[in-house]
Parts: sequence; structure tokens; C-alpha cells
Amino acid sequence: MKIAVCIKQVPSREWQPRLTEDKTWVREEDSTYETNEPDAYALEEALRIREKHGGDVVVCSAGPARVVRVIRDALARGADRALHIESDELGQADAFMVADALAPAMREEAFDLVLTGLQSDDQGHAQMGVVLAERLGIPHSTIIMEVNIEDGALRIKRELEGGWFQWIAMPLPALLTIQSGINQLRYATLKGIMAAKKKEIKKVPVPDGLQSSQAIVGLAVPTKTKQTQMIAGSPVEVAAELVRRLREEARAL
Repeated sequence: MKIAVCIKQVPSREWQPRLTEDKTWVREEDSTYETNEPDAYALEEALRIREKHGGDVVVCSAGPARVVRVIRDALARGADRALHIESDELGQADAFMVADALAPAMREEAFDLVLTGLQSDDQGHAQMGVVLAERLGIPHSTIIMEVNIEDGALRIKRELEGGWFQWIAMPLPALLTIQSGINQLRYATLKGIMAAKKKEIKKVPVPDGLQSSQAIVGLAVPTKTKQTQMIAGSPVEVAAELVRRLREEARAL
């Protein structure tokens, strides 16, 4: 089985973002980067499927040269090889642009299964996987919590709202967007890190006519405010008013 895993490099969660002068993106020169967490779970699921059914796991990523760092990490964890569509313009690209960049190279590979994280930690649109499936012309399903392959077809478990789950049968090839927490992540071993240096990272040219379908108008850092309100009255009145405010104003109940 030939499995593709799309991974993205995102600013580290521990890093305090600083905005550019025009406030349309973060100052990349001040940033530290890491693998998008949902994509790490997608990679782990691909590695487990390979252990059960055999085949290859190919990491696919679109972005600047710095993306090689997270590609190497994925190879160290066990992926077999990688495709890298390299372009500085893809560092802050929208879902459509990234999907259009990845689709031609992935179509040539003819993958049996494509896994992506549910969404990215930086933009969080949860659209790239769905758009990529449409570009590849294969069925897709989202928010996946369990993947089973039986008789050359998929039986998958989706997470719904309110604690509900849904089981779906799908043919292959297909694309799945993986929910964080589906499995326990493995770490790269020293042996894996050394082996990753010899694994292939194929540089793929950016497709002609690639352009963004949206533009970021502005970003703002969340403001932290704290306000104390005193509620007067008897204990019964205070309790009733507190419950009302928690339910109607804070929406905590």
C-alpha cells in the first residue's frame, strides 16, 4: 500500500508571535517552528497502517526551504521518503493554493491512501485536505478517529458533535483528515535520525499559474483583560445572580 501524509510546518506554540509592520502575518525571522500537531497524528496512523499491511509512507509538504526540518523529523520517525514543493510564497498560503501546489506531484504518484491532519495550528481552516481530495478526484472523509482496512476498502470512525460517532465504509483510493489523539505518537530514535539522512527528499517544482484565492487583510494579537464585578445582596440573591450571569453572559453553563 502506498500512503501519502501531508505535513505542515507551523510556528511553535511556545513562541509569542510578533506581527509584521503591515499586520498581515507573523515575523518569520523571529519565529521558531515545529510540525503541525494534527499532521503528526496523521503520520503516526500511516506508520501503523504500513506495519499492518506493508507498503511505503511518503511525506508530502509545500513551503519554504525551512520545511525540510519537519520533513527530516518525519523521515526519522519512520517515513520512507518525501516530496517537497519548495517556494517562499507557500509559507502563508491558503488551503486552495497549498492543495494546488501538492496535487500534480501527488497525482503522478497514484497513492492508495492520503492522510492529512484535521487542521493546521496556524490558520486552522480545516480545508486543505478536503480541497486536495477534490483536486485528486478521490473520495474523502473528515475528523477520523479510527482507520481499518479490510478487503482493500476502508472502514472508518468519524467524530461527530455531542459525543456521537459515525462508522463509514469507503473504497480506495481515498483521503482522510485525522483528528488529534487518534493514537500515541512515537518519537524519533537515534537510529531513525541517522537513517533519515540517507532517505530521499524529492524537490518538486511549483506548478505554473499557482496563485492564492484569498488574502489576509489583518491580524491582531488577542488582548488580555480582567474585570472584577461585585454582586451585592443576600447569599440566596447572590447565588441566583451568579448563576444567571454564568448562563447568560459568560455562557459557561
